[in-house]
Amino acid sequence: MSMAHVALGANLGRPLETLVWAVDEVARLGTRRGVSGLYRTAPVGGPAGQPDYLNAVLALETAHSPRDLLAALHAIEARAGRKRRERWAARVLDLDLITYGDVVSDGVAGEGEPQLPHPRAWERAFVLAPLADLSPDLRHPRSGESVAGALARVGMAGVQRESAPGWPPA
Repeated sequence: MSMAHVALGANLGRPLETLVWAVDEVARLGTRRGVSGLYRTAPVGGPAGQPDYLNAVLALETAHSPRDLLAALHAIEARAGRKRRERWAARVLDLDLITYGDVVSDGVAGEGEPQLPHPRAWERAFVLAPLADLSPDLRHPRSGESVAGALARVGMAGVQRESAPGWPPA
């Protein structure tokens, strides 16, 4: 069993309900070990005029390999109605495998092998803020920088903690 961190985001449809559903779906892939607070974040990149995202991170203990876990996350996105079209476009659900134990992998584009840790996770406040709720002392295996240290470096501009009934899901 390995500990994985999965980032969740949504900004189309009913994002809160989608994220609650997604937490339950992802938890079926192992044992849920924690769910972060909920964060409202401005979109990064992509077309102008997108609505804000709701973001969170889930800690999951799983026996799935990184490749199989990523494929399962993509299947959950598809069941939620996600269509992979434009990069950084608004989406009904986005699930990213952020970490998988101490695995470091450059991945193979187009072959389903994830890059681990996620290549932009330590640069994005919308991932770091919820990840810090669960694992502030987690260190990037290459740079050695902690999640808390990266969040202090990146800052919280455009990221706001959100309170919502039903979050975190039971």
